[in-house]
Parts: sequence; structure tokens; C-alpha cells
Amino acid sequence: MAGNRISVRALDSDGLGLKTMAESGKTDNFGETLKPFYLRASAAEERLSKLEAVLVTKKGGQDEELLKTISELQSKLKDANTEAEKLTAENEKLKYRVKHLIRAVKEADLKLESM
Repeated sequence: MAGNRISVRALDSDGLGLKTMAESGKTDNFGETLKPFYLRASAAEERLSKLEAVLVTKKGGQDEELLKTISELQSKLKDANTEAEKLTAENEKLKYRVKHLIRAVKEADLKLESM
């Protein structure tokens, strides 16, 4: 954009035709007119870069917190899965015992009835 030539046109003093700003002799004024805008734009870019830097540092801190939380949750999930596996195995053993107890009770009932 720096190499682009400004081709803003203005009416000449007669109002009959168009002249470029260079032809009308206002190019020196144009640079001076835009100088405050360039200064404000530069200041805004500096503030923006500072804000982006702050955002990156805060985001980095948040990422660390999130990673820590995720790690803790994964650890708790692993513990819960281990506990669930133990309880499932114990439940299967208890079901087996109940099944045999029910069979033993039925056999005892049959023996009592046959007496």
C-alpha cells in the first residue's frame, strides 16, 4: 500500500474540470493533514499489540488452569472406572452366590416336602 499513488480528484477553481491533488498543488498539505491520523493509528497499533500480549499471557494462564482441571478430572475418572470394575466383579460373585443359595433353598424345600 505504501507504493500506491493517491489519485483523489478535486474540482478545479473554475468548477469546469477535475484535477488531481498533485495538479492542484495540495500534495504537501495532504501529508500534513494526514499526519495526526497516522500518529493516532500508530498509537492504536501499539495499544493493540500490548492488549494482545496481555491476552496471550492471560490465555496461557487459563490454558494451564484448564489443563490442570482436565488432568484432575481424568485422574478422578480413572479412579472411578477402577472402582466400578471392582464393584462389577464383586457384583458378579454375589450373583453367583445368590444363584447357588437359591438352588440350595429349593433343594432343601424339595427334601422337606418329600419327607
